[in-house]
Amino acid sequence: QAFLDHPLALARQETPRRLPEAARSSAMTDWLGQYDNATSFLYTHGEKRKLEARESHAPTIETPTKHVLTMCDLTKDEVTNILRVAIAMKESRKVFLDTGYDRFSDTLKGYSLLSLFEKPSLRTRVSLEVGMHQLGGQAIFYSISDSPLGVKESIEDTGRVLSRMCQGITARVNSRVSVRNLALVATVPVVNALDDYAHPMQMLADLQTIVEHKGTYEGITMAYLGDLENNVTYDLMRTAALMGYSIRVAGAGDIEKAVFEEVDMLCKKSGGKVEVVKTAQEAVKDVDVIYCDSWMSYGIPKAEEEERKKLFMPFQVDTKLMSLAKPDCIFMNCLPAARGMEQTAEVIDGPQSVVFDQAENRLHAQKSLLVYLLAPKRFQQIVAVPQLPGKK
Repeated sequence: QAFLDHPLALARQETPRRLPEAARSSAMTDWLGQYDNATSFLYTHGEKRKLEARESHAPTIETPTKHVLTMCDLTKDEVTNILRVAIAMKESRKVFLDTGYDRFSDTLKGYSLLSLFEKPSLRTRVSLEVGMHQLGGQAIFYSISDSPLGVKESIEDTGRVLSRMCQGITARVNSRVSVRNLALVATVPVVNALDDYAHPMQMLADLQTIVEHKGTYEGITMAYLGDLENNVTYDLMRTAALMGYSIRVAGAGDIEKAVFEEVDMLCKKSGGKVEVVKTAQEAVKDVDVIYCDSWMSYGIPKAEEEERKKLFMPFQVDTKLMSLAKPDCIFMNCLPAARGMEQTAEVIDGPQSVVFDQAENRLHAQKSLLVYLLAPKRFQQIVAVPQLPGKK
């Protein structure tokens, strides 16, 4: 592949984000958080558990260090450059299998990434550990479900110690409060590897997959179906608003007011469009991408599966629904997937499905993001990476 001979022009945004003193004090007292699920409805406890949406605002933070907690923490230019490098990194690994040479193999040589896990994950852990290895660094797995942070010592002390030993931290946690508390005190980049409010690493992989299969994200329309009170839903909405394309969402659950406020602000700048529609059929009409997520995320009791199926079954993606989209529409699911629930086997295993490309791109997109955050000067020195294709 011929590479263009010019350096990356990176636009780093350093706009401070302020956390009110009262909110800061409140946030600091709760490391594990108040919310008992990661990706769907917030549940209430009592004699009978029931689905109940509850407003849950995430505090903004002020820090000189670049953290990525939601897609709102990146600019369109930053995302574009991260995607460019991710695509080049993927190509370089293909060459490596034949030649043994990967131009990025020493990019993070000597760097250490601490990966905190309160919630289990296959793709997140493997992609981070393999990715850091391919870049010449190392990822250290630490389970905070077995040994919670903020118990034996304050989170402030822990964050400062980790910042002196590692060059970056990722955190996959139950609550947005957890990752924000860490970002408040860490002097190295903190990346949200999933909480109950966002999933930015997944979004970068999704965009890379769209570019690979559609040529560009510019001018596309996406449909998301299923659980609306969901971290993936929220960040898909933010991503469309940030990058300037259209998304229609349909399903069950109440989207938090704060998400709409973020999306409205981004759309005014980008020209993107975010719509909430009533039916799956309305959502998928003539779209370029159909996206769904698990109905039974980690932490949701098996006993509630039947109730949730009743809520979400009108939004199941089957071949009949796919036929309402454009003929070249692609199907996406961030996995894990349950055939017969959010989609049928014919869809996820069919020719329009790109879910395994999507899963693989977690590796490449995260590698690019980590270089951008952990070694920004090295990222700027990566030259001759092609521009993304534009809208034809």
